[in-house]
Amino acid sequence: MPPVSQAAVSAARQWTKHSLSTSSNVSRITASSLLTSTPESQKRLATQQTSTASAQGGASFDSPFRGQKSATDFNKVPSFKAYMSRGSEPSTRVFQYFMVGSMGLLAAAGAKATVQDFLVNMSASADVLAMAKVEVDLSAIPEGKNVIIKWRGKPVFIRHRTEGEIKEAESVKVESLRDPQQDSERVKKPEWLIMLGVCTHLGCVPIGEAGDYGGWFCPCHGSHYDISGRVRRGPAPLNLEVPEYEFPEDGKLVIG
Repeated sequence: MPPVSQAAVSAARQWTKHSLSTSSNVSRITASSLLTSTPESQKRLATQQTSTASAQGGASFDSPFRGQKSATDFNKVPSFKAYMSRGSEPSTRVFQYFMVGSMGLLAAAGAKATVQDFLVNMSASADVLAMAKVEVDLSAIPEGKNVIIKWRGKPVFIRHRTEGEIKEAESVKVESLRDPQQDSERVKKPEWLIMLGVCTHLGCVPIGEAGDYGGWFCPCHGSHYDISGRVRRGPAPLNLEVPEYEFPEDGKLVIG
């Protein structure tokens, strides 16, 4: 590297002293002015600093607070007038009510359709409804005989009882029965006894006109039922069940 001349070193020192003195004077003026000056003087001071830095060949700095009149301008709420509705308040409110009401009606219609479709799918089909009730012609059943029909997949016993069987059923002391029940509570007409042919023990089908009491007997586990379908002996806990039935007219029976 070639040696630096003495004249160049002296010139560099003089330029450095001049720059430091000028920068310190500007800093002192700036500090005192910021403490006591008004917004207008701060603006003039910022302009002076910018021109001084430009004259010295240094970097310039633009204050972000230039153009603000006071510190309260930073708390000013912006205007939203450009986004506000230009119509009157009553007309706007009517439109809002109309939209809310329309959406409510659409929601109610959708909910109704959903519930209706669900109920239709869950309802019984035509073949199931046809089996819900069974009509029987009682004139074809002679006195003292049993008839077994199928209702909802279960056997139903229909017994045309004689006068002797009715008296026998009514003369039993219900206090001695396992499932106490009067004969009059199990029939609507004394001569007609209608029961489900399902043993209350394990669901077997008892045999009619059998057993120790002249009624029904379950050979599976030895349950005996009397002429009123009440359990008298064996493991069965309850009497034979009586379904819902009615007599719409003489000689007609409707079960279900």
